[in-house]
Amino acid sequence: MPKVENFNKEEIIIKALEVFHSKGYNLASMQDLVDATGLNRSSIYNSFGSKLELYKLCLAAYKRNSRIAVNDCLEKSNCVLENIKAIFSLAISENEEELKKGCLFNSCASEMANQEASVKPILLNNNLQMQELFTSLVQKGQDNGLFNTKRTAGEYGLYLLSSFQGIRISGIILNDKKDLETIIQTAVSILE
Repeated sequence: MPKVENFNKEEIIIKALEVFHSKGYNLASMQDLVDATGLNRSSIYNSFGSKLELYKLCLAAYKRNSRIAVNDCLEKSNCVLENIKAIFSLAISENEEELKKGCLFNSCASEMANQEASVKPILLNNNLQMQELFTSLVQKGQDNGLFNTKRTAGEYGLYLLSSFQGIRISGIILNDKKDLETIIQTAVSILE
């Protein structure tokens, strides 16, 4: 008779996500995951398959949480410029400890993209969705005459994605939110 799981998988994923977010994939040991989740190794393997599979589930949870935060930003204003600024502000609105961790997707890209082929499609999909979001916002701004048309909405969308990722990385190093806010203002000023 198979063992019945008596734990909430989503709660375990959130606890594991914290481990991976603070240590990265390679430095997070199975013992770290055991300590954080309260599960033994065999339960982790039986329930999630492997450390890598658990990591991918953590990436999916992080993406869902990030998407909720982005959608909340979009609901607060009908102004596309304010929407873009609000999305960028998500990168620096976290508390100092979270800011130092940076973005789990950026960490994954620098640590895993060239090591583990199975995470690259996850990263590409996330990038594509963010680029499409920025592109659609720029297109609305261009259609309404708020943004210049020196470049296509797609080109600006790619630029904004790159700038957003750069701010997330800069936030790990810079200790001054005013500097990060200056980066945001400079990044969006190219649209006007």
